[in-house]
Amino acid sequence: MKQFSIIAVIVVLLLGYSSVFEVQEGYRGLVIQFGKIKRNAKGDPDVYAPGLHVKVPLIDSVRKLDARIQTMDGQPDRFFTSEKKDLIIDSYVKWKITDFGKFLLSTGGSINQAESLLKRKISNGLRSEIGNRTIDEIVSGQRSAILAEALKSSASSSEIGVTVLDVRIKQINLPSEVSASIFQRMRAERHAVAAEHRSQGREQAEIIRANVDRSVLVLLANAKREAQTIRGAGDAQAAAIYSKAYSQAPKFFEFWRSLQAYKHSFNSGSDVMVIQPDSSFFKVFQQGPDALQK
Repeated sequence: MKQFSIIAVIVVLLLGYSSVFEVQEGYRGLVIQFGKIKRNAKGDPDVYAPGLHVKVPLIDSVRKLDARIQTMDGQPDRFFTSEKKDLIIDSYVKWKITDFGKFLLSTGGSINQAESLLKRKISNGLRSEIGNRTIDEIVSGQRSAILAEALKSSASSSEIGVTVLDVRIKQINLPSEVSASIFQRMRAERHAVAAEHRSQGREQAEIIRANVDRSVLVLLANAKREAQTIRGAGDAQAAAIYSKAYSQAPKFFEFWRSLQAYKHSFNSGSDVMVIQPDSSFFKVFQQGPDALQK
């Protein structure tokens, strides 16, 4: 009798424990009864908020679904523009479960299954919008319009019990083979521009150099002209002084000129002169000091 009581208490405790379930924060719970979702009097699925709840033990089972905002960030995909040029676009999607009963029935409660369906829908929407636009329109100013249309096209995602909150493009790239050809063309264009700038620079350098050379020639010519003018004036003044001095003391002047002639004649140590002692070259030395004063 005592053993039966212990077993009964254990069974009661187990039944009590199995009749209580907890839903964690950020999740919602659905009770499955006889393979069907338990519904309320209005026919809508009973969705259990975070907290402790009661169910029928051994009959009811609980499925817990993530109610938080999900981020679908897959691999970049290839799209074609209206110019029949392809782009590699990397995008992401923000979504959440809004109809937990429909989500469980359509996807079996699998996040991966839901994202697979969403990706197909949103990719088709993006493909349609990008296919109607050129590369310049996509890159420059119509990206928000493309995303808005893609978001509208995902409205049918309510069929699986989810709502798409946002669609964003992270990056737009050209395929590697196209990028290589574009970079090569850009490089050739930059080389052409650089060559043009160098040619213009050389032209400007030649112009500046010619102007400088002309200015130098003009300065030198002016300097030579002024030098000749000054030298001519100096020579005229010197000639006037010499003439005045010669008229005042012609013998002394003749003596000084003879000394200058001697100096220039014996300027080099290797000079040799063979002349007669009584030649006129030495006539100054043959005169006495009194002759200089006459």
